[in-house]
Amino acid sequence: MFEQFLTKLRKYEIRMRKAVNSERHGNFHSVFKGSGLEFDDLRLYQYGDDVRAIDWNTSAKGHGTYIKIFKEEKEQTVFFMVDVSASQEVGDAARLKIDAAKEICGVLTLAAIREASRVGLLCFTDQKERYVRPSDGMKHGYGLISELFKLSPQSFRTNLAEAILLALNVLKRRSLVFLISDFIDSDYEHNLKALARKHDLVVIHVHDQRETNLPKLGILPVYDAERQSMVWVNTSSSRYRVGMRERYVSRRQELERLCRQNKADYLSLDAREDYVPALIRLFRVRRYVKGGTPNT
Repeated sequence: MFEQFLTKLRKYEIRMRKAVNSERHGNFHSVFKGSGLEFDDLRLYQYGDDVRAIDWNTSAKGHGTYIKIFKEEKEQTVFFMVDVSASQEVGDAARLKIDAAKEICGVLTLAAIREASRVGLLCFTDQKERYVRPSDGMKHGYGLISELFKLSPQSFRTNLAEAILLALNVLKRRSLVFLISDFIDSDYEHNLKALARKHDLVVIHVHDQRETNLPKLGILPVYDAERQSMVWVNTSSSRYRVGMRERYVSRRQELERLCRQNKADYLSLDAREDYVPALIRLFRVRRYVKGGTPNT
């Protein structure tokens, strides 16, 4: 089963890479390019240099005015946060939200590893389910994907705020963070803002059509996986259906607004649809915006 899963990921990763590399500007490497800068050396100030780069401590020694020289960080860390709580176990029997989330994480892991990035993983519910320390190399990438594939969560509930706080604590340097969840939770907004300020954040919102367009099947027992309880709902009730739809739309709009205000990328994906075209569009935007190449 794992080999079949890995073969599928490789096929999607190649498809995505070819599409991005076929563009007129740039290549796939720019998607995972390090966005941070690290100190490299000092040199004497020259006319036209940015005064904000002056190293005042060194210059105060009286041997001239020096500026700091920075270089782009060669080693980029790509960190995946994957929600594996019970609310992700929704969807068609052959295609749950968690299946889509794992595939997306796996495809992006292969892509990042091929660009010599260090890759790490945090799978979470309302607790840490699995943490893989960032490292590089294809062997590490396959190991990470294997951990993700075989994971069986110990908890059912979700706590996005705690998961984000954990990520903030373990990631010491600026990283590219992919947060993959259905975002059925509350009171995580403050921590999400902090994550977006400290890191280059991509939010991937996975949802299922049943959350917005439930079939009219009358009064049915619905199992709440996170609360581990059964409730009866009237799926034919217009009030229930409209309320369900409005709650989803409100949650999505608020999350999208939060990302936009904090300069994080936002991507909404239907778990049952082909997600590769959406990832390609995301990377095109990232390449132009993050890389500074004009969109022509």
